[in-house]
Amino acid sequence: MASEVPGRPLHVAVLFGGRSGEHEVSLASARSVVDNLDPAKYRVTLIGITKEGHWVVPDKSVRALEKGLDAADGVPAVLPPNYGSRQLVSPADGAPVGEPIDVVFPVLHGPYGEDGTVQGLLELAGLPYVGAGVTGSAVGMDKVIMKMLFASAGLPIPAFLHFRAPVWEQDSSGVQAQIGEQVGFPCFVKPANLGSSVGISKVHAPQELAAALELAFSYDVKVIVERSIENAREVECSVLGNDEPRASVPGEIIPSREFYSYEAKYLDDASELIIPAELSADTTHRIREMAVRAFEVTDCAGMARVDFLVRRETEEVFVSEINTIPGFTRISMYPKLWEATGVGYRELLDRLIQLALERHGQRARLRTSYLAG
Repeated sequence: MASEVPGRPLHVAVLFGGRSGEHEVSLASARSVVDNLDPAKYRVTLIGITKEGHWVVPDKSVRALEKGLDAADGVPAVLPPNYGSRQLVSPADGAPVGEPIDVVFPVLHGPYGEDGTVQGLLELAGLPYVGAGVTGSAVGMDKVIMKMLFASAGLPIPAFLHFRAPVWEQDSSGVQAQIGEQVGFPCFVKPANLGSSVGISKVHAPQELAAALELAFSYDVKVIVERSIENAREVECSVLGNDEPRASVPGEIIPSREFYSYEAKYLDDASELIIPAELSADTTHRIREMAVRAFEVTDCAGMARVDFLVRRETEEVFVSEINTIPGFTRISMYPKLWEATGVGYRELLDRLIQLALERHGQRARLRTSYLAG
């Protein structure tokens, strides 16, 4: 495996936590990543972001991942947007914190981490990082813009509407009437910029709609309402690569609840994963092609997981969404699908870090000033 720093382990900063409803999921993902980074190749520093948005290098790394940042003392730190410094500093006096970083592995889920904000800071600092850049991250977080791009690329998606909070506050009855007329029931109500099924409700009848919208608007100022594809199978496909991405075998999730809710994903541990998914060869091929197309049209890089809905009777396929920092917990589909495709967890982490260095090298060679002629 190539390294930017021959002769010593690569210094990897694992960035976790964050100001998001998915903070706890991030801790679980980061724990799995840290446990599986090869110590012969990598020296790891943990950088935590508290729920209040404060950056800290925890003194007790294991405790921080198991019990949370509040339970572990740490050194406050910030990353200045000074290109090429690769160094955390103290917010109090600007003194260096730790050693220069070679590459960052963001394991942040949701807003302020998966949405392009952290990626923009890392670009300004000139640090290589795993995963999509600013554009791909922002598009992958915003379900409305994401679905508009899917539709423009000819990818099949369920019918949807979206609303901003002021519209809901000024005309709640009009919003509900429009949903009933144009989307119908049952439908899903979701915050536009959140993942891990946080704030999502399945609405079976009009009388359930207002509470679902209030819940979604408590997490985001923009909400998407999507027609439910009834009796659909939930299928996921992992994508890996930069300029030549490839897709894993698809896998199917059989939720322990009516849909793949937060509780079904992370709490009750009763959802069933079928890898590879039991689909026809043609449907499997179409899903893998669509996954790569969704990855490309949203300008992703490194990694992503693409979620699909497949009609049980006809195997008609709909693209649901793309996740640019998918879960890396012990039960997460992204690494499990690659393992079934022949890429083990450790090798997967190696490839993701190498893709980060490759992408950074490409961008570092670009001109930053105009040269006449």
